[in-house]
Amino acid sequence: MMNYIDFRSDSVTWPTEEMRSAMQQAVVGDDAYGEDPTTAELESYGASLVGKEAAVFVPSGTFANQIALITHCNRGDEIIIDDRSHIVQFESGGAAALANVQFRTIEPKGKAITIDEITAKIRKGEDETEPKTALICIEDTMLNGNTIPLETMRELRYLSSRYHVPVHLDGARLFNAAAAQNVSAAEIAQNADSVMISLSKGLCAPAGALLCGSKSFISKAKAKRNLLGGTMHQSGVLAAAGLVALKTMRQRLAQDHETAFYLANSLTQFEELEIDITSVETNMVYCKFKDENFESESLCDFFKSRNILVKLNKQGDGIMLMTHRWINRQDIDAFVKAMSDFLKSS
Repeated sequence: MMNYIDFRSDSVTWPTEEMRSAMQQAVVGDDAYGEDPTTAELESYGASLVGKEAAVFVPSGTFANQIALITHCNRGDEIIIDDRSHIVQFESGGAAALANVQFRTIEPKGKAITIDEITAKIRKGEDETEPKTALICIEDTMLNGNTIPLETMRELRYLSSRYHVPVHLDGARLFNAAAAQNVSAAEIAQNADSVMISLSKGLCAPAGALLCGSKSFISKAKAKRNLLGGTMHQSGVLAAAGLVALKTMRQRLAQDHETAFYLANSLTQFEELEIDITSVETNMVYCKFKDENFESESLCDFFKSRNILVKLNKQGDGIMLMTHRWINRQDIDAFVKAMSDFLKSS
């Protein structure tokens, strides 16, 4: 059990006992030589889940995204991407530092990016003074927990083919999106040329991610992995946990979504909070304080004194809450009681 009720992220999840056992018993070899059977099984199985030919196992989702950019793009190229995306906001400027590319960002007017917004950003001319549109990056689920409509993904595939611009899907929570839309992950991922899937968030593996794509793309990506120092040796110890994650944890993600709905609904009782319950699609809940003068630091300290960890949203005017394997309804009730006490004391 966790020491705290931790709502800060679904990356705080601990490996299950089945994962720990699988790690202990993992059959390993040297993956630098392509001889780790457990890693090979994870890559093959993960690729099949998203309908791709091959995959490469890497330490983190950020690592997977960055080698995708380096593999797809040349120096000086341009990437079309949602301004709110993880690649833009939380990957330490890796696109500039590692891939030497620039972003052409979109600030969507609605919850999700639209095809018209993407189309408007594609450089369609042949002016040699312009950078080349080399890649479109899309994230599903987005950082607000909302999903990209499947129809948008299908239209994106057509757009990609029309302008010969590949698509990379940051699918850190792709299986959450699939559960929310009641489709397979492959049905979403078939509309992208490459896709990253994280094993260490709601799926509870201790570390790791997969970058999936065609055999030729993954062969190039493995070279980039080595360039950045991501080639591991007896990686089967970690891959074993990833296999358990993919085989057993995907099916329970809908429970996290139900817990999030329960949380959002419970918070609507507080007049001091602003929350759009209709925006809760997966395992993320955002709420804002109507009082612009509330002290955010005191809020985090107050909840920590109740054995509850929360994280302020980026604007600092509310909190972002994520449900996961180690959050249940009793934990939600404890959180709601703490929120009631905090609001009374404020």
